[in-house]
Amino acid sequence: MKTNKNDDVKDGANTPQTGEKTGRIRQTNEQLILDAAINEFSQRGFRGASMQRIADEVGVPRTNVHYYFKNKEFLYREVLTHVVEMWNTGFDQIQADDDPAIALAGYIHAKLHYSKVEPLLSKIFANEIIHGAPHLAEYLHSQQRLWLQDKAATIQQWIDRDLMDAVDPMQLIFMIWSVTQHYADFSVQVCAAMETEQLLAEDFDNIYHTVSHIILKGCGLTPPANIESRA
Repeated sequence: MKTNKNDDVKDGANTPQTGEKTGRIRQTNEQLILDAAINEFSQRGFRGASMQRIADEVGVPRTNVHYYFKNKEFLYREVLTHVVEMWNTGFDQIQADDDPAIALAGYIHAKLHYSKVEPLLSKIFANEIIHGAPHLAEYLHSQQRLWLQDKAATIQQWIDRDLMDAVDPMQLIFMIWSVTQHYADFSVQVCAAMETEQLLAEDFDNIYHTVSHIILKGCGLTPPANIESRA
């Protein structure tokens, strides 16, 4: 077994902590386990993943992992929830009074940023969807559907106010999802075509400017001059 990556990752019953320190330790331990789980699920999927390998990656007994995450399915759902919440933050706060060009360009930039810094999470999500979303179906038919309807309604308000061309709001969002996640899910194909081992920061800058130009122009919008980098 590997040497423990963090000596604080111990069974909570044997290491009682109080107050703020307890919260920090728990947060650190959960993140270490989640990071190991992301590697495991991205390589082997849900069925092939092993809680023992996740524990070995962190460097703790398997019982310690179960202290924070009671079973593999619970841990897998936590990873999936993290993916969706991360992606949604890039578009959560849009309002009808926002400039649609700035709002949409910002969302495109945020999604590409996550494909750059968290590609494994995107691959885990894609694998779940490809297999029929057995662990995510309830969310997709409830919270995700409501989120999507709310964002589509805001885009429709921009359309109704003649701020952008009349396009189907949901199809527009789907298009942003597909093109931005492509650079994570199909990175091997992209890198092979571009004759590079991995996409660099300047590659993502070019991707952003090209993708945002095509999508925003297709909506009758002028791409904003600058979107602050989040990389």
